[in-house]
Amino acid sequence: MDNLRASIRSIPDWPKKGVIFRDITPILKEAKLFRFIINKLAERCKGKKIDKVVGIDARGFLLASALAYKLNVGLAIIRKKGKLPYKTIKKDYSLEYATETLEIHIDAVEKKERVLMIDDVLATGGTMKAAVNLVEELGAKVVLILFLIELKDLKGREKLEGHLVESLIKF
Repeated sequence: MDNLRASIRSIPDWPKKGVIFRDITPILKEAKLFRFIINKLAERCKGKKIDKVVGIDARGFLLASALAYKLNVGLAIIRKKGKLPYKTIKKDYSLEYATETLEIHIDAVEKKERVLMIDDVLATGGTMKAAVNLVEELGAKVVLILFLIELKDLKGREKLEGHLVESLIKF
């Protein structure tokens, strides 16, 4: 895990002053590290009976697709406003540096499906909270929320109270 932590690039003042962006692209470019994180994330899913993985725009897609493949389940995506071509439902949310809207196709998850949600970083929790609300509005059950990185000082986990939340690395 130390190797993994050391591979995350920290970029100060991006996308705005005062924010430290945690860049996972150095992990993705190394096949061994990428396989390692997907295997570690898959281990967290054991015994959860997952029907579908839902990835959050945009880096969450990278983890979600590989994890869905590994778990042999379907994949759904949640995107920023205006990026999905079919009928959607949407939720607004706040980041530590902006306000955004997320959307999901109305048929992306089925009622009563057991869903794993995944994104690269848990910061303030606003993005994932909005995503969870979308999935639950469609009638699916969120059984696990996974993150590669958790920024503990921002207390995003508190917004996801009532859900099982796990992360591989904490800053």
